[in-house]
Amino acid sequence: MFSLFTDNNKTVHVTDATWEKEVSNHDGVVLVDVWAPWCGPCKILGPVIDEISNEINGKAKICKLNSDENQKSQELGIRGIPTMLFFKNGELKDTIVGLQPKNNIIDRINSLV
Repeated sequence: MFSLFTDNNKTVHVTDATWEKEVSNHDGVVLVDVWAPWCGPCKILGPVIDEISNEINGKAKICKLNSDENQKSQELGIRGIPTMLFFKNGELKDTIVGLQPKNNIIDRINSLV
């Protein structure tokens, strides 16, 4: 059975079809990790994003968007991956492009909570 969650059951895989429900209409903070399967740095960041999802105790929704399978990444003007998008109440508040230490990502989330 297909699941929108990763193995840790906390990270949500969003698609073009679920973007509005999961990100745009979400009350609170959402981190979206924009990635692609062929991207080396994305493979490094993916497990870090899952760790963050487990550690933040519900302070934010953590999502992943596959840029190869979804047009939303083009609509958002994503030009490099990995890109992390930080939303609050559906509004884009911050963006990080490239690998970052886990603490930097958590600090960005905490600044929006």
